[in-house]
Formats: sequence, C-alpha cells, structure tokens
Amino acid sequence: MIRLANICKHYLLGEVVLSILKGVTLHIAPGEFVAIMGPSGSGKSTLLNIIGCLDVANNGAYHLDEIPVTHLVDDELSNIRRTKLGFVFQMYNLIPRISALRNVELPLVYAGIAPQERKRRAFEALERVNLADRAGHIPAQLSGGQQQRVAIARALVNEPSVIIADEPTGSLDSVVSAEIMDVFTTLHGQGKTIIMVTHEENIAGYAQRILRLRDGRLESDEKR
Repeated sequence: MIRLANICKHYLLGEVVLSILKGVTLHIAPGEFVAIMGPSGSGKSTLLNIIGCLDVANNGAYHLDEIPVTHLVDDELSNIRRTKLGFVFQMYNLIPRISALRNVELPLVYAGIAPQERKRRAFEALERVNLADRAGHIPAQLSGGQQQRVAIARALVNEPSVIIADEPTGSLDSVVSAEIMDVFTTLHGQGKTIIMVTHEENIAGYAQRILRLRDGRLESDEKR
C-alpha cells in the first residue's frame, strides 16, 4: 500500500540547509498498525506529514496504492487526502460551535455529499466509536476522550484506506489513553491501516510494528 524509497526532506533557513529526513526507505502493507517513534528532531512528524500528503519530499519516491504521490500537484494531493486518508491529531481540531455530528460531517461537505447522506454516514461513524448518544453535543460539552472519539469518527467518515494519527493520546491521561487505543485496536481488527506517531512506549505497544527514527534516518524496524 505505502512505499517510500530514499525519502529526503530539507528546509532552507536563510543560507543554511536544515536536513530533516536523510534517505528513509520503508514499505507498509494494507492492514498494518504501525507506530513511528524517535526523539525530538528525529523527523517522525515530518515523515508522517509526507505519508499524509501534507508535505512533499525534496528527493525520493512515494507511492500510495500504486499512485506516484511524489509527482502530484496541490489539487491532486488534496484529492488524495480527501479520499484515501483520515487524520487524527493530538488537539482534536474540532470546530467549537458546532455539534459532534456536524464536525464529523465536515469531510463529506467538502466531498459534495448530499445533506441527508452526510448525516447518515456521520451518525454511523459516531456509532463506530460508541459516541452516538453525544451526537448533538458541542465539543465544550465533551470530555477530552470524547472529543478524540469525535475526531476519530471524522477521520473514518470517508472510509479512508489509511488513518494517520499524530500523538492521538498526547493530551489525555493514562486511563482515557487506553480507551482511545482500544478504539484504534478495534479499527485495526476491522482491517484499517493505521500509522501513528507517539513518544510513549506503552502507546506504541498497541501497534504490531514500531519504526524508530534518529537524526532523520530509520534506525530500526521492529515487528511485534
């Protein structure tokens, strides 16, 4: 499903070249649950952004479902994000003044889905994360764990090939973190491909494979 070959990423800071990724090569098969770990500055978030088509590599090749992502323009990358990828972030990124149901509907609005179908699919996505009874609540009326469930439902609503999760438990306590990871484990059991950045070893332990980065290079690839 995902093939990266010799991925390099750098940024220009004035006349200084800051190298972030230095030739990362890896394959991720459909249905895998992969955690990406590494110290601050190792390149893990940059790698996740490239996999999620939020950023592009300077060198190397990236194929997603046999699509050569490396050569796509902005509109094509946007279409890939909308149709093949679902995103879950540490801070939830919910719109505060609209209900959980409407937050989950948003990707379908951008996809041009009719209102009745949007509501049906959004409610089903909330049911998948056991939050249908909170569909009418705004984010301020929900706990952190419930808000993250809404974010997961939003990531699921377009039935993406891959769920991209960036520190999904970083703002949660250990009990709620375990509940959220149980949701990801269930989704993985249903066949979803999940790629997650985390700095917590116990959270990475939910994955079946751990990629460790250091200084922009893939240091180890552990299958569990």
